[in-house]
Amino acid sequence: MAKTKYYFNTDSLKFERVVVSFRKKFFRVFGWPSTAAVFGSIVLLFAYSFLDSPKEKQLKRELSGMSLQYELLQQRMDLASAVLEDLQKRDDQVYRVIFEAEPIPSEVREAGSGGVNRYKELENFNNAELMVNTSRTMDKLYRQLYIQSKSYDEVFELVKKKSDLLASIPAIQPVTKSGIARLASGFGSRIHPIYKTYMMHTGIDFSAPIGTEIYATGNGTISKVEYNGRGYGNNVTINHGIGYATLYGHMSKVAVRPGQKVKRGDVIGYVGNTGSSTGPHVHYEVIKNGQKINPINYFFNDLTAEEYDKVRELASQSNQSFD
Repeated sequence: MAKTKYYFNTDSLKFERVVVSFRKKFFRVFGWPSTAAVFGSIVLLFAYSFLDSPKEKQLKRELSGMSLQYELLQQRMDLASAVLEDLQKRDDQVYRVIFEAEPIPSEVREAGSGGVNRYKELENFNNAELMVNTSRTMDKLYRQLYIQSKSYDEVFELVKKKSDLLASIPAIQPVTKSGIARLASGFGSRIHPIYKTYMMHTGIDFSAPIGTEIYATGNGTISKVEYNGRGYGNNVTINHGIGYATLYGHMSKVAVRPGQKVKRGDVIGYVGNTGSSTGPHVHYEVIKNGQKINPINYFFNDLTAEEYDKVRELASQSNQSFD
């Protein structure tokens, strides 16, 4: 049973019973818990605002590690971009120049994507700028690598075409290298063996025993085989493409047929004395874009510098031709 409390009333000079109001009773019952609750709320608010929980600390460590990985990845991509830029410069300034191809335009090299913002979903993260920049750099790098790969495919095709082109240009003598000593008459005005007057000699004559092998001087297709008792006698013409053709005259025997593909060094016939000829030899002509030109400039593949000088000396002598 609760004790009854009294107090002395000085006005009435009596002890009177203490009467506690409901309000005081309420604050006595709920005052301390309320104060404790408010203080606890303040402490929790401070803790959540300025102090990290163990889980938050772990997440922050993981986030810091991810940021570091992004930065390292960015550095590696910057290095890869520098290497790729060097490859692009070589491609445009060396490889494509060699093979006479147009360089790839810079706007194509830059490989811009444009259009819709592809990185919008990354913009809500704490490290959005780092993530967006890294993703954008990586995507650009992938596109540039793809363009460079296609460029190398094109250059490879140009290499093959260039190789075919070089193989098609006449570049050797039509007889063996011993033909240096066999060169009997060069290109230009020479005494005709029959008419005994100066006439234009449109090729080079190589004297050799009948039956000596005659070689194709470049890759091509046999465009004409002619058997004749006059002029060039039994002769073969090779179409090398790219504007070049060669003619081989006075053969004793032809070893090819029209339409046949031949390569440089293939035997196409044998030295003879057919047609308007005064001795066994092969009359050799180089024709460029329909114009007969001096074959002396097309022996560069099988002669040394000294041998070439000797051939030029022999070819320049003004003497009598064999046909």
